[in-house]
Amino acid sequence: MVAFVWLSACARPIDRLTGPVVEVEQGQLVGVREAGLNVFRGIPYAAAPIGERRWKPPSGPVAWKSVREAAEFGPSCIQPEVPASSLYYNPPAKTSEDCLTLNIWKRPDSVKAPVIVWIHGGSLRIGGSERPMYDGSEFADRGVVFVSLNYRLGVLGWLAHPDLSAESEDSVAGNYGLLDQVAALKWVRANISAFGGDPDNVTVMGESAGALSTTYLLASPAARGLFQKAIIESTNSRNFPELRASSFRLPSAEALGTHVFEGLKVDGVEAARGLDAQDITSQASRIGFVPQGTIDGKVLPMQIIESFDEGAFAKVPILAGFNSGEIRAQRMFLPRAAGTPEAYEAAITERYGDISDEMLALYPSDDVEAAKLATLRDAIYGWATERVVRSATEAGQPAFMYVFDYCYPNAREADLCAFHASELPFVFGALDADSLPPNWPVPDGEHDRDVSDTLLDYWTSFASTGQPESRAGPAWSAYGAEEAYLRIASEPEMLVDPFPGMFEMHEKLVQQRKENSEPWFLNIGVGAKPLD
Repeated sequence: MVAFVWLSACARPIDRLTGPVVEVEQGQLVGVREAGLNVFRGIPYAAAPIGERRWKPPSGPVAWKSVREAAEFGPSCIQPEVPASSLYYNPPAKTSEDCLTLNIWKRPDSVKAPVIVWIHGGSLRIGGSERPMYDGSEFADRGVVFVSLNYRLGVLGWLAHPDLSAESEDSVAGNYGLLDQVAALKWVRANISAFGGDPDNVTVMGESAGALSTTYLLASPAARGLFQKAIIESTNSRNFPELRASSFRLPSAEALGTHVFEGLKVDGVEAARGLDAQDITSQASRIGFVPQGTIDGKVLPMQIIESFDEGAFAKVPILAGFNSGEIRAQRMFLPRAAGTPEAYEAAITERYGDISDEMLALYPSDDVEAAKLATLRDAIYGWATERVVRSATEAGQPAFMYVFDYCYPNAREADLCAFHASELPFVFGALDADSLPPNWPVPDGEHDRDVSDTLLDYWTSFASTGQPESRAGPAWSAYGAEEAYLRIASEPEMLVDPFPGMFEMHEKLVQQRKENSEPWFLNIGVGAKPLD
């Protein structure tokens, strides 16, 4: 008798008795067959970072003797709670500090197939690879070996502290979640050929915090040579804390960690390692700890924009973009001041002086909320995306830019057209309600499937050859001197110069802030500090 079990994450029957078997460096794995694909879940790529291993770089995974079952996702990493009213509310089925696992989808006949390694978003605070929206089946159906992974989140993944620097061989701390991602890429390089993947044709792909992570990986010497292409969906390039020195009006990362320990009422790292993982994560979030990369001179040698300015980044083909309505789902960033056209114009004039006319031309006062939404979209996502694409182009690499501008009735009704992360169901082909977070506006447009199929064509062909192509969409030209980009709407179209003047204005403002040792993240629009 054949035994079947149902996985809640994907609701597909799986046959445990006749699953595919592969051998990796740690031992043998038995996966499952689903809809004609071979799927392996919950594969440990590094040892569990618990107990005395908490806040240390990942170490090699432990080998096993018998055949290890790889049917179910491993637990997501420990994370703080999210309000049930949040658009992004989607609590994991289970969490644990023992969470450094990855998952693989492939066709049975894969041989030297292109590989995509997916890094989930969630502000480096929340999320996990188990989410149904991140199912890799559509990519695998198109010939990609698709990998998704978990990495340490929140205070457990991104804390720096003097005690941690003191015990480190390199005298650095922080960036543990990023080092997890590097460890996963090393595991993929060593083992993916057993799954029919090509270790010399790996594309790193991420959205939001996953896109930021991909940008970190481009800039990190620790990741050099571990991937050959990058897909970046809604990244940012804000200023990050330096390990020991205050910079751009930010305290040092060690000082931020010291503040967390004071709030937790612990004397040092050994005492903190004795705390419950969920308690310390939740308390640190309430204290105000913001997980982010640390500029430590080693894993992240310098500010991200400096890495790109100096050409100190991986020279690989890049596909990158952002969404036209990013901030519609992030209205907590919008300044409440200057709600009328007159007040808005006065606030811009006060803050930007001689260039206020340029700012008002880009972000006019006739619709104040639209101006605020566009200002923050461009300051956080648009400028950062175009900067990465420009840098890759100047380095002689093919770079392809998009703006996701597709809306459907449910999103329009909720005033969420092209909101942050709204491209993901289309990128993954996950358009049904069961695949989405419970508060997500479910796609219900007549062009949904066509848009999704076109994006899957582009993404998988880029992973394969470095040139995005689609049977239904236009020929996608590289950004190049003409500043070409793909506008993704009901019918995708090639255009040039996204939001004319946007990049130039924000580049000017960021450089001025940087020269004055001021932060540039969110220091924009009517909420900005006046320019000197």
